[in-house]
Amino acid sequence: MSTSPVTLMVARRVAKGRYEELMAWLREGEQLATDFPGYLGSGVLAPPPNDDEFQIIFRFANEQTLHAWEFSASRSAWLGRGSDLFADPSEHRVRGIEGWFGAVGARPPRWKQAVAIWLAFFPVSLLFNFVLGPLLSELALAPRVLVSTLALTPLMVYGFIPLSTHLLANWLHPTPPPRKATQAPA
Repeated sequence: MSTSPVTLMVARRVAKGRYEELMAWLREGEQLATDFPGYLGSGVLAPPPNDDEFQIIFRFANEQTLHAWEFSASRSAWLGRGSDLFADPSEHRVRGIEGWFGAVGARPPRWKQAVAIWLAFFPVSLLFNFVLGPLLSELALAPRVLVSTLALTPLMVYGFIPLSTHLLANWLHPTPPPRKATQAPA
């Protein structure tokens, strides 16, 4: 079993006319997960334009803690309550930041992932340093970096990287141009 953090990504396509109910159900699931040891966080990524598939992300300290949550009676009951709210469920585990960019085989090139992360991180880091830099300037380098990374990491993971990937969805995952119809020889 792993000892490193593990992320479970769940794709749920909302059933027709059930959006509000699905959102309430997803919030309930996130709240449920907070009661389990090893829970590190979760989030819901809205679908790109003209799609209805949500990505739900649950992150746990390791495989063992994820397994305990995954096979718990409370999660099973929660899944049962929401079974008619979605269609075509799929689940997979990912490690590292690549999980924010979709399933294996559907991820954009690493350079695009790096650009999306940088575009999220730069303005937030700049604002943080502009606002809090003078207050932290008295600290030695290690404590200053510790404070900034403790503050910025959750902001990035739960807010700005998902926002960046959502705003850049068409660039990260371009739709291939339609194929031209070919004419059969006469």
